[in-house]
Amino acid sequence: MMINVTELKRKIIDLAISGKLTKHLPEDGDAQSLLDSIINKKLALISSGILKKDKELKHIEDSEIPFEIPSSWQWTRLGLYAQKVTDQVASGSFADIRDNVVSLKEPDYAIMVKTADFANGFTKNLTYTNKHGYEFLENSNLFGGELILSNIGSIGKVFIVPKLEKRMTLAPNSIMVRLTDNNLIMYLYYFLLSSQGYKELDSISTGIAMKKFNKGGLKTILLPIPPLEEQKRIVAKLDEIFAELDKIDEKQTRLATIQEKMEAKILKLAIQGKLVEQRPEEGTGEELFKLIQEEKQELIKQGKIKKEKPLPTIGEDEIPFEIPSTWKWVRMNDVLDVRDGTHDSPKYYSEGVPFVTSKNLINGDIDFSNTKLISFDDARKINERSYVENDDILMAMIGTIGNPVIVKKDRDFCIKNVALIKNFCKGEMFTKYLYYFLKFSESNLIYIAKASVQQFISLSIIRNYIIPLPPFEEQKRIVAKIEELLPLCKG
Repeated sequence: MMINVTELKRKIIDLAISGKLTKHLPEDGDAQSLLDSIINKKLALISSGILKKDKELKHIEDSEIPFEIPSSWQWTRLGLYAQKVTDQVASGSFADIRDNVVSLKEPDYAIMVKTADFANGFTKNLTYTNKHGYEFLENSNLFGGELILSNIGSIGKVFIVPKLEKRMTLAPNSIMVRLTDNNLIMYLYYFLLSSQGYKELDSISTGIAMKKFNKGGLKTILLPIPPLEEQKRIVAKLDEIFAELDKIDEKQTRLATIQEKMEAKILKLAIQGKLVEQRPEEGTGEELFKLIQEEKQELIKQGKIKKEKPLPTIGEDEIPFEIPSTWKWVRMNDVLDVRDGTHDSPKYYSEGVPFVTSKNLINGDIDFSNTKLISFDDARKINERSYVENDDILMAMIGTIGNPVIVKKDRDFCIKNVALIKNFCKGEMFTKYLYYFLKFSESNLIYIAKASVQQFISLSIIRNYIIPLPPFEEQKRIVAKIEELLPLCKG
């Protein structure tokens, strides 16, 4: 069983910020002394004109306090604890910034630091501004050691600004927090990554599809503050534990890679006819193909499926590997009913029918947690062409290609940009064999999709995609062997 290192780290941080990870030593003093020191430093900066005086923050009521902390700790608000909380807009109106600050892609006087820069280590896609822009944004210039929070979209992301040998200033859609002492940075960083930190940020956020908060709201959030020396011990302990967890995570990643290779090997052997023996009494793929064609023609006569144009003969140059002599290469649309969902985007409502897209196909299942809802009337129109039934297979056509799902339907829903594969011959085609074939084919389908302008695979490609067809009983034995071996890969 794999350890969820990210979740475990958060739980450990939660223990730390509630005072349950380290000892409380009398010689550390108390947090009130630390807060008094911070206030005195800020007053000195205000007196010298370096810092502007902030509006007074509301007193903390007992009803606001979410949990008990050690007696030497103190609850405070971030605006009181920090030296400065600001954003780019603090330098002027949007119009003033537009008139005075240029965004440049070529290196220039200063980097305009974006949250995306932290992911690539400030090595690519940097944005710059000129000397005038940097000086105009003086209020939000960066020098290293500040915290930056993304305040639009994915709230809860926090970064520590590195000390670069370059001038830096804050880009839009972020808030900067500067502290009076760099020794305070890491504890605050960890707090903002905690469950309580996220709750505090969420409590000041507005919007549903796109959450956002402002610097005024950020100043009001509550922090549990230990004395400085205890903060240092907490940070040291977290760093020590996380270093060990990172080693575990690295080993898990290597193990997962090995498991994936083993699973891929099993599927490869299965689809190439090397996982189970061939039995003469089970017939041939050619005989099975003729039965499927007869059934398909009967369904066309009954109007249950549409007659399609004949697909081209499979050429020798299309065949990717050898299969047993009793098998047959066929095109998917010759043995299946391959459709797709709508390409339109109907209006969304607070109530209605779930609208499943490629992003909702995850790990062999449909994730309905973030599906949008469309009207029953729009759903009816979509389902006239692509109604999803039990045991149909869905596959992502755009974005993350593949991710096949055998539908086990517990509600009505509609699909968009998702391939719908209907097995109209369940007596001759085993749905699970099709599922594992699609899992095996994912890497090739992704390769085909990457050759396009965008990550997309068309319905025509899927219909023409070739599949090795074993006799029906052999299909079932292949699936049984796959499902016997795959659990062994996970240990």
